[in-house]
Amino acid sequence: MTEASIRTQSYARRMVRRTFSRLSARVGLAWIGVLACFAIFSPFLANSRPLLLSENGKISSPVLATLGVQDVVILAAFFALLILWRLKFSGGKKLLLLLAVIAISSVLGTSLLNPPRLTIYEQYREQAASGQYDWVIFPPIPYSPRDYLRDQGETGLLAPSREHWLGTEENGADVFSRMIHASRIALGIGFVATGIALFIGVIIGGLMGYFSGIADIIGMRLVEIFEAVPTLFLLLTFVAFFGRSLYIMMVIIGITSWPGYARYVRAEFLKLRQQDYVQAAVASGLPLRSILFRHMLPNGVAPVLVGASFGVASAILAEATLSFLGLGLVDAPSWGQMLNQAVRSSTFNWWMAAFPGGAIFLTVLAYNLMGDALRDAIDPHLSTAAD
Repeated sequence: MTEASIRTQSYARRMVRRTFSRLSARVGLAWIGVLACFAIFSPFLANSRPLLLSENGKISSPVLATLGVQDVVILAAFFALLILWRLKFSGGKKLLLLLAVIAISSVLGTSLLNPPRLTIYEQYREQAASGQYDWVIFPPIPYSPRDYLRDQGETGLLAPSREHWLGTEENGADVFSRMIHASRIALGIGFVATGIALFIGVIIGGLMGYFSGIADIIGMRLVEIFEAVPTLFLLLTFVAFFGRSLYIMMVIIGITSWPGYARYVRAEFLKLRQQDYVQAAVASGLPLRSILFRHMLPNGVAPVLVGASFGVASAILAEATLSFLGLGLVDAPSWGQMLNQAVRSSTFNWWMAAFPGGAIFLTVLAYNLMGDALRDAIDPHLSTAAD
C-alpha cells in the first residue's frame, strides 16, 4: 500500500488495518467469527427438528415453525448489520437503526410467534424411520441441546463417536449441540455486559476529564467505591436471593466493570480538553454533548477499545465460573455447566472437560490476541514501523 493511500485513510481504518495485519489478531477474529456463526444460526445447525420435510406432498419446515423470539431478534439484528455495514450513514445513525430493528423484531416476535411449549424431540426421528415422510432434511447436528435421546436406548455419558462427534453428557444430550447453543450465552454476556460498562464508563469518565475540579473528585470517589465491589460475590448474592437470570448477570457484570473504562476516558479527556479544536468548538457555542461525544470521544476512544476487548473475555470467564460452581442457568446449555458435569462425575470423562474447557480457553485467548494487536496498533512508536 502506497504512503499516499495510507494518509487518505481515516484513523479508524488505519487502526483496523494495523491491528489485523498481525496473524494472531486474524486468528482470533476467525475464531470469534466461527462462534458468531454458531450463535446466530444455532437452531439451523443443531436441532432435532428437520430443516425441511415433505409429507404427502406438503412441504414444511419444523425448525422455522418453532423459532422463538430470541431466535428472530438475533437473526434480524444480524441481517440488519449486514445491510447497515454497506450504507454510508454515521455510526450514531447506524446504532439507532440497529436498536430500532431489534425493538421492532422483539415486539413482532412476541405478538406473532407462538412456539410449542412442549416438544417431543424423538417424534421426527421415529416418523422418518417409519417412512412417514416423502423426504426429510435434518440439520448437520440432528440433536437439540435438551434432547436426551430417550428413544435410543443408551443414555448417559458416551464417548465421541460417528453419531455424536463430541460425545454425550450425563443426561444423554449431545455435547456438540450443547456447545453450539452455549456460544450464544458466551458471546451475549460478553458483548452486553461490556456494552453496559462502556456506556457508563464513557459518560462518567468524559464528565470527569472535561470538567475536572469537583466533578473529577466526586467521580473518582465513585470509581473507587465500585472498584472495591467484588463482582463474583455480588453475582453469588443476587443468584441466591433473586434466582438465576442471564440478564441479571449481564447487568451486574456491566455495572461493576465500568470504573476501568472511566479511568481511560478521563485520562484521554484531560489531555484533549486543551487542544485547539476543542477550544474552537467551545468558542463556537456547540452543545456539551457535541463537544464531548462528537469531537473529543473519537480521538480518545482507542485505549478504551483495548480495555473492552479484555473486558469481554473477563465477562465470559465470570459467567463460566458461576456456571461451573453450579449457580448458572438451569434450562440453557453453558460451557461452565458442562465443565461442572466433568468434575462431578465419579469417573473422569475427558471429552466433557476438553471440549468446553478448550472453547473457553480459545475464546478468551482470541479476545486477548485482538486486544494485544489493537494496543500495539495504537502505540505511536510501533505504528510507524507497521505502516
